[in-house]
Amino acid sequence: MTSIELLADALAAHRSGDRDRAVELARRAGSPLADELRIHLAGESSAAVYDQPSAFTAFIRGGGNVELYEKLSDALAARYDTSKPESLLDLGCGDGLAVVPALERAAHTPTRIDLVEPSAALLDGVRERVPSATCWQATAQEFLARDDLGWDFTQSTFALQSIEPEQRADVLRALQPRTGTLVLAEFDVPEFTEGSVEHLRSLVARYERGLAEYGEDASLVAQGFLLPVLLGIVSGRERTNWEHPAAVWAGQLKTAGFTQVDVEPLADYWWSPAVLVTAC
Repeated sequence: MTSIELLADALAAHRSGDRDRAVELARRAGSPLADELRIHLAGESSAAVYDQPSAFTAFIRGGGNVELYEKLSDALAARYDTSKPESLLDLGCGDGLAVVPALERAAHTPTRIDLVEPSAALLDGVRERVPSATCWQATAQEFLARDDLGWDFTQSTFALQSIEPEQRADVLRALQPRTGTLVLAEFDVPEFTEGSVEHLRSLVARYERGLAEYGEDASLVAQGFLLPVLLGIVSGRERTNWEHPAAVWAGQLKTAGFTQVDVEPLADYWWSPAVLVTAC
């Protein structure tokens, strides 16, 4: 059996709750991702070293994300200059990796900027870099429970995938009458039956490619970010991401009441092609 096949079988064992078999299959697979999975499942990683914030920072500011976010910020800046919104909302802005360079590169700056992020630490980072913005520590659901704000331009960059689909549908319905244009940056992921052999082997192949981009930071990124996300997808427990093909994102927006939805390519990426989805 190939390392991809063995590692996919390890994920299947984890999915079924057989941790010991998953560890043994990962040991036999012997690839970089398999070694990290074995360490993770055997409980041998150090929580003091592989903590989530530093792992995510290393992930998002390294590898293919460097080019991805460069292209994303350029695309957003071009949108600001074309549509000239007076009000801008960013849902799930993180520490501003997309929105801050976009605002710096655009000739047009919205008069009112609302930045929404549930993490206080990440929000503190963007608050200092966009002092004119109003920053809200809240989930999208909590923030949109307000009924007194609307925006010319709303964006969400790789953030709505973190909301369970039924709750996301409520978010999109709440946004539709309150925003002129909505732009989502998301991944056009391939469609598989979750947990199928094809699905697990695809996950393994793509994660091996992604991990290879991180050099000395590979273990930090794997233990503190990539593996928790991967195992959440595989097992459904403590899941943090619900991604879809671009056509499904477009369908969700139309169901929410947006009448015109366009999808355009943004960048190639190890996980899946990144796209911009524009709805109005």
